[in-house]
Parts: sequence; C-alpha cells; structure tokens
Amino acid sequence: MPAPPTRPDPPTRGTGLRHRLTELRGADLPARPLDARALAALAANPGCRRRALLDGAGVDKTALAQSLGSPSGFGQSQFAFMRGNAFEARVKADGGAELLRLTHQRLGGGPEPVPGESAVPDLSAAGPEGRAARTALALREATGSGGWTLLDHPMLALDVAGTPAFLEPDAVVVHPDGGWTVVEIKSFPMIDGSADAAKVGAAARQSAVYALALEQVAGRMDPAPQVRHHVLLVCPKDFSNLPTACAVDVRKQLSVTRRQLDRLARVEDIAAELPEGTTFDVRRPADELTAAVEAVPATYAPECLAACELAFHCRDRARDEGEVTSLGRAIRGELGGLTTIGEVLAAAAGTAGDPADPAVAALRRAAGLRREALSAAAGSGGAAC
Repeated sequence: MPAPPTRPDPPTRGTGLRHRLTELRGADLPARPLDARALAALAANPGCRRRALLDGAGVDKTALAQSLGSPSGFGQSQFAFMRGNAFEARVKADGGAELLRLTHQRLGGGPEPVPGESAVPDLSAAGPEGRAARTALALREATGSGGWTLLDHPMLALDVAGTPAFLEPDAVVVHPDGGWTVVEIKSFPMIDGSADAAKVGAAARQSAVYALALEQVAGRMDPAPQVRHHVLLVCPKDFSNLPTACAVDVRKQLSVTRRQLDRLARVEDIAAELPEGTTFDVRRPADELTAAVEAVPATYAPECLAACELAFHCRDRARDEGEVTSLGRAIRGELGGLTTIGEVLAAAAGTAGDPADPAVAALRRAAGLRREALSAAAGSGGAAC
C-alpha cells in the first residue's frame, strides 16, 4: 500500500518575512546590508516606520531617492574622508601606543600600557563571516591574556531581524582586567575638552551599535567579559592634528538601539499593511515608486538631512502637508496635539483649538503680544524691519 502523500512543511515566520522583504525590494536586486550608520540613524528617529521597513528590506535608498526625483545630498566629501583616514592612521601609529595611552588615561582598566608590549592581532580572514569568527577568537584570547590588546578594524556580527549585519568599528581595546571598550575615531575637533554636541551624539549612537554587537560576542563566552558602557571618542585636539579623547556614556543609546532592533524584527507587521503589489524596486516608474513610499508613514525631522538618503523627499512632503515636524522636534513637542501649521495658525488666531489646551493658550497669548507690539510701532510712526 503506497504511503500517503506528505505535505510540505509550512514556511517559518523568518522564511516568510525574508520572502516578503525580497518582493518589496525587487526579487533580483541584492539587499543593501545594514551598517552601523544605518542602525544609528534608526535609533536617532525611532518613530519612522518608512525607514524601518526600507532598511529591513535592504532597499538602496540612494537609488530610490534618485528614482523619486529627490537625489540625496547625504554623504561624506572625499576631502573629509581622506582627512579622517589620515588622522586615524596617526592615532594608531606605533602599534596604537597613543591610542592605548588615551584609553588608560580616560577609562583605566589595568596598569599603564608599555609601548611595544601591547598585542595587535592579525584579524584578516576570507569574507565577513571569516573575519567575524577571527575577531571573536582574538577577543577570547585577549581577554585571558592579562595585557593590553588593540583590535584594529575588527569585524562584528549583529543579528538584525534574523539576518547578520556585519559591522566594522574603528577599534576595540581589551583591557588587562578583561573589559572591552569600543573606540570611535572622528576627525571633527575637540576644543577645550568639548566637541559639537550633535556630532558627539551621532558618534555615540554609532558606537552603541558596536557595543551591542560586542555584547552578543561576549554573551557566547563563559564567563562573559564586561563590555564597557563608556566608549572612547578620539578627536583632534583644538586646531591641531594631535589626538585627544573623552569617555562617552552610551547606555541611553544602547537602550534605544535595542528597542529599534526589536522593532525591525516586526517589519512584517508594517509590510502587511501595504496595498497588494507594492514594491520599492528602484527600476519602477517614479509615480509608482512615489505611491509605494507614501504608503508607509514617515516621521520627518530636520535632523534627517544629516542621516537619511530620503530626507529631501520626506521634507518636501512634510512641507506640502504643513506638518509641524518640518520645523523641528522641539517645536513639535511644544505644540502638543496641533500637528499641522494650519492648525497652529488657527489656534493662534482664536478660530480653532481648545482654550484649555496649554499650547493653544500660549499661542493666543503670543499672538496678542505680537498685535500689541505692532500697534505700538504703528502708533509711534516707527517702521518695521
């Protein structure tokens, strides 16, 4: 008697999600891998469902912006790139002696490093998977060595929605006490011991992604070494090319990044809300791509201009719809339930809005003060500039 036919196993959730994201991206287009900058940008704007879906699907947002007719101005100039590489080479010269000295000075973790006695293991291997495995082995060996070890451009693997994202920090230092520190080297200056707050914040978010990947490596060791929550930010001192450093606490950024990764794991729910046949294939006509992009809600803010390839497109749409987010998150937060510029102007004029709303009351008070000032200027014969 022949055996009854067997039914194929239903696809797992992970398999179904990858298939759906491949359809959204374009079946024959390679996925653009997530890197630390992309994950840090997600952490900087956690409410943007559009970026979460596009990054989760591996869509090339630079090509998408070009196809939409809003080419991106996001990116680093060639001059800045070369200057950054030259500064990083200086910081790591002589086996990283100066870098390790700064690490000990700012974070401690053992006796002062002796130049020439610190380890700098070779991390070369075939492919990102091989390099990530070689890095994990080097970290394990360095943790038990009891000395200073500098890992120059290690490769770390971070699980993102069931797929490994390969990340390459500038450096990781293993202290004699077994602790691990992420090192981020930037070419913007640190003047009188402080640097531009926005740039430091961006560096902290990027470093938090590396620290999270390190935590996954440490979690596979017994006992698990400590991944320090203070990263070392190295910058040029004042207006020179000499390196200086500060310790940056990234615990807040780590928490936000963890939440964003959990949210990326739910991009299937975002994709399920899209109309049938939606695709972000950059080869499709501009009007079709525009409809597809607009089907996913975005949360635009001026900060997106420095972090997202679709920022120009989203800014134009936000302005067309009068969204107050186009004026900045701080203003958006002050306006409460007033979400458009039209609503704000109507509330200020007294033709709409709840007078008991503190935001409405503040707007009407400001409008009254403006009228008084203009009346006083007109009465005195003064001319407004």
